[in-house]
Amino acid sequence: MTGQPSAPDPTAALNPRLPSPLQEVVDERFARHGVRLLLKRDDLIHPQLVGNKWRKLAPNLRAAAGRPLLTFGGAYSNHLRATAAAGRLLGVPTIGVVRGQELADRPLNPSLARCTADGMRLLFIDRSMYRHKSDPATLAAVLHAADTKDAYVVPEGGSNVLAVRGCQDLGAELRGRTDVVAIACGTGGTLAGLAAGLAPDQRALGIPVLKGGFLEEEIRRLQDQAFGGPRGDWRLDDRFHFGGYARTTPELDAFATDFEARHSLPVERLYVAKLLYGLVALTAEGAFPHGTTIAAVITGRPFQDVAGRPS
Repeated sequence: MTGQPSAPDPTAALNPRLPSPLQEVVDERFARHGVRLLLKRDDLIHPQLVGNKWRKLAPNLRAAAGRPLLTFGGAYSNHLRATAAAGRLLGVPTIGVVRGQELADRPLNPSLARCTADGMRLLFIDRSMYRHKSDPATLAAVLHAADTKDAYVVPEGGSNVLAVRGCQDLGAELRGRTDVVAIACGTGGTLAGLAAGLAPDQRALGIPVLKGGFLEEEIRRLQDQAFGGPRGDWRLDDRFHFGGYARTTPELDAFATDFEARHSLPVERLYVAKLLYGLVALTAEGAFPHGTTIAAVITGRPFQDVAGRPS
């Protein structure tokens, strides 16, 4: 007997660039300490589904099998924008559940306007309800309010078991290429999978972009769900969030502008700038032994509004 034919992969038609390029940059802030810097250009995977958003969304899009996608995020969520873009590209309806009922009566910010331009229907809920969005009763109420029963639900940030397993490929692409892989972290799913895909003699470094110190426990939970236990050598350094998610400072912006000029790389401010700033600071502190090769994962590019202007 032959097995059942596998379902077609809806993401294959989007022609992702995988594995993503690995580029060396020469920067004296690293070279003077004997450290080599590589950039893992996940921002080049797809022009609209960039970086870890592709790696986390693609397995969920396959599992959804054409059903509407319902997911969660704040008013400036990269994940909401990526899900909306995926829905438009694949012809799949999308619903974005946005934290903050008070936002429903305000003009849409550029990020949410991009979501609606890509066809996403937005549902604003109060912050108390949002905090309990994972509770079955609350999720049922959200689905009822969204007037959908058959939607495929993707959690905030896209970090679920399928996403974590999908991010193993990122680690596998870097096996034998580097000593340390560094990545900015939001919900922790990418780091959880990345660490699992690396070789035993490699380690992963996460730079959280949110305050709160909750990520270590969350990453362990995700690895337990995805792999049945801890995987890989990883750690976090939470000193470089610059005030929390969607927060920047003049110092961070000046650093990002300088890095762009040095290396002709557009630097996304909410994740990538904090990662690169953290690596420069850690290198100056002597955190990496002479001869270390670091790969910094470039997970995104600067956001442009619906008119194509940087925002």
